[in-house]
Amino acid sequence: MTTLSPYDSMSPVTQAAYRAKGAAADLAPLPRAEKDDALLAIADALEVRTSDVVEANAKDIERARAAGTSETVIDRLTLTPERIRAIASDVRDVVALPDPVGEVVRGSTLPNGIDLRQVRVPLGVVGIIYEARPNVTVDAAALCLKSGNAVLLRGSSSAFESNSALVRVLRDAVGGSGLPADAVQLVPGDNRESVRELMRARGLVDVLIPRGGASLIRTVVQESTVPVIETGTGNCHVYVDAHADLDMAIDILINSKAQRPSVCNAAETLLVHQDIAPRFLPLALDALAEAGVTVHGDERVLAYGRDSKATVVEATTEDWETEYLSYDIAAAVVDSLERAVDHIRLWTSGHTEAIVTTSQQAARRFTQLVDSTTVAVNASTRFTDGGQFGFGAEIGISTQKLHARGPMGLPELTSTKYIVTGDGHIRR
Repeated sequence: MTTLSPYDSMSPVTQAAYRAKGAAADLAPLPRAEKDDALLAIADALEVRTSDVVEANAKDIERARAAGTSETVIDRLTLTPERIRAIASDVRDVVALPDPVGEVVRGSTLPNGIDLRQVRVPLGVVGIIYEARPNVTVDAAALCLKSGNAVLLRGSSSAFESNSALVRVLRDAVGGSGLPADAVQLVPGDNRESVRELMRARGLVDVLIPRGGASLIRTVVQESTVPVIETGTGNCHVYVDAHADLDMAIDILINSKAQRPSVCNAAETLLVHQDIAPRFLPLALDALAEAGVTVHGDERVLAYGRDSKATVVEATTEDWETEYLSYDIAAAVVDSLERAVDHIRLWTSGHTEAIVTTSQQAARRFTQLVDSTTVAVNASTRFTDGGQFGFGAEIGISTQKLHARGPMGLPELTSTKYIVTGDGHIRR
């Protein structure tokens, strides 16, 4: 009589989760050197097998163009040899970062003589659900491996060929380094049922991190039984204060909006203090026009737009809450710093807000009143990024307040446990 394995009755997604759980247990006690060797092998393999990845990516791009996908989304989907080299470089940057596992967060000797330490430990199995950005496949795997976690990757169907090729490279490199290859897995299936099953794998998957648009994030947060770290959309604001340096404000605005508009830390709304608007807005509208940006303006911005070469259309209520991810920006004139803060509080996604000002008092007031993951003073919103913050490649930007907030690097991929060491101590 043949004895059936418990795996025989499991779905492919559940089987993958079980394998990840086993791999996570094997990874957790590994020293830094072994994890770093695997990461270096990943970086080398990406460069050696670049042509395989680019060839697979071309299939996704061809399918996307045939489906009428916007060029903004195609840009996020595209992998070139240069971009793959940059991804490999990011992996090497992660190697250089300190290993958070085992770090003592706090410790003391209690009055009764017991030694108490709180130390960082891996989360375990991390599920990543993301959209058409195949670079996330490598970023997530590298950060999870470095922090001792196994990762289950569920990218969008639009990047299926790219993600499949990348995961083959990753698994070969990880397994060839002596680590469990199942530490990196692509979730089986390319339909929504596989996503739903991943979201309900409580007990096997320790945490889910969604990366993508508002609809994806909302679905994961509302439907998942697995704990979720919410990475929010980026309705980011640039506020130009009455005391702003005009040249600086123009540079920050254009960089925030147009340097790469398809990412979550790009600015989506411009707010201008009424006292500086007569001098600033004509310059800003011309600069935005040169950058190819369409302005969705309120009544006062529209008035300035009539004498500008910019494309200025009337803003609707929807514009204030929109993450465009394109060459569009909403714009309004506000009566005061407090009115700018009111607008931000009403419409922000809690990602990043910037103030441009030469007034220390205004800067201090703005940073005190605005409650977002990142508040920038005289700096572009584009700096809200794990790499720019020195964290290496980020796993995402959390807009929630529990466990992690802002760009999530290695420490945010750990939990803690307490080590209690006594000498025959008993509680009386």
